[in-house]
Amino acid sequence: MQDTESYIGRHKTELDTPALLIDLDKMEANIQKMADYFNNVSAELRPHLKTHKTPIIAHKQIEAGAIGITCAKLGEAEAVIHAGIRDVLIANQIVSPHKIARLINLAKHSEIMVAVDNAHNVQDISEAAKAKGVTIRVLVEVNIGMDRCGVEPGQPTLVLARQICQSPNLKFEGLMGYEGHTVAKPDRTERETATRESMQRLIETKHFLEKHGIDVSIMSGGGTGTFDITGSISEMTEVQAGSYVFMDSTYRNVQGVGEKFDNALSVLATVVSRPEQDRIIVDTGLKVLTKEFGIPQPIGIPGLEMTGLSEEHGKMMVSNGDVSLTPGDKLEILPTHCCTNVNLHDRFFGIRDEIVESVWEITARGKSQ
Repeated sequence: MQDTESYIGRHKTELDTPALLIDLDKMEANIQKMADYFNNVSAELRPHLKTHKTPIIAHKQIEAGAIGITCAKLGEAEAVIHAGIRDVLIANQIVSPHKIARLINLAKHSEIMVAVDNAHNVQDISEAAKAKGVTIRVLVEVNIGMDRCGVEPGQPTLVLARQICQSPNLKFEGLMGYEGHTVAKPDRTERETATRESMQRLIETKHFLEKHGIDVSIMSGGGTGTFDITGSISEMTEVQAGSYVFMDSTYRNVQGVGEKFDNALSVLATVVSRPEQDRIIVDTGLKVLTKEFGIPQPIGIPGLEMTGLSEEHGKMMVSNGDVSLTPGDKLEILPTHCCTNVNLHDRFFGIRDEIVESVWEITARGKSQ
């Protein structure tokens, strides 16, 4: 395999394929646009690492104004903390003894914060933190309608928050609620109505806790599809948007989001066969493209449609006689879900003006433990 650094300075079409590309100008513009929005509201941005999984991009987001980073998994948090980022939220439950030990050790090197929704988990983290002599910041995750993780709003949240407040070496910081069931609704009005209904459950729970003497400093939630809905709610203090940095064809169809941010991510493919005039085969299959939100499509070639993916191949059908691609030609494919697509690759090739400017290892790729 050729040393990836040797590609720097070359035209992007000289890359071996499949290759994961970032249009650096578009990515940087996306980062700035999101930062500009949060410069004008009371909430702050805590972008999600799960999209790009790469510390240098996280540093760029913080340089633009983000207060810290959100991670989905402990391994992601370790990767960015080791890269010098200190304010990190793990927006997930850390429950096994080994993982709790890793969490506690991170507190020696960061201001780690973690989500909880279970009394036994709170006790386990408290005991481990006390034994290590560290303090862990804690958010209670509240189920606001996604029906995934989270304690129920109101009294159940109050009970858990009280336990945290009374637990040695834990600091109750506030609440987290993720409206993941609303973020990709294409229609803006429908999305806003559903989001505000969901977030109202979190807001009412905040007020309920405060009525019972518990201060709620942090209110965390939101995603790319709801950044300017959740971000406009006065009670919310931070938003965990992630996909905006790259975008994808799914978010491109979300009204009010697709128009604001540009698609900065693509997969470079090579035509390996054209057995018939109406059929083209490329070297990008399921091992480099994800399709849970639909089959990805080529960029900028009218009359060419990706119709199927096997392990190593992508099948494209040609409906336009002007498509002249032959074996050896290269084209770019737009992912339908940037987050899962990134996790299939080892590195990004950063492209500016069609030229490879940088090669970044995806440090947290596969860090699912």
